[in-house]
Amino acid sequence: MMSKIVRTQASFLYTFILIFGFYIVAHGHLTPGGGFQGGAVIATGIALIAVAFNFSNVKRWIKKTHLTAAEGIGLLTFLITALIGIGTSFFYNWLANSGLIFGQRVSYGVNPGYLNTAGTLPVMNLAVGIEVFGGLGVIILYMLNYVKEVRNDAS
Repeated sequence: MMSKIVRTQASFLYTFILIFGFYIVAHGHLTPGGGFQGGAVIATGIALIAVAFNFSNVKRWIKKTHLTAAEGIGLLTFLITALIGIGTSFFYNWLANSGLIFGQRVSYGVNPGYLNTAGTLPVMNLAVGIEVFGGLGVIILYMLNYVKEVRNDAS
């Protein structure tokens, strides 16, 4: 377990890491980034908490079953979104220009960066972000199972 200063800063930074990760996921169709990159950033929050706190505490706070469920939910959301457009084609952008959420009509010319103009792309970015967060989170927790706590008995 790290010092109180490291734990306090990790708790403080965790919130900003999550916000930044969700920002990357939400703006994935407008900027470089997207679901995979945002999910990886969010998973680094788990790694930060795991490094700063005792692993037994982290195991109580973050459950592998919840991360596995998030991975499955992300995958199912992605596949269902892709299958809904199967009447036209697989991955058909059925939300674009529909007037529903993420379906505002896009004007010709420069896009000023409106989030609701991409159709199904934000839904798929969110699904990939959740899936990558869950998958990398499980990998981090499995890797931490094999890390032994080092004690300094020299003093």
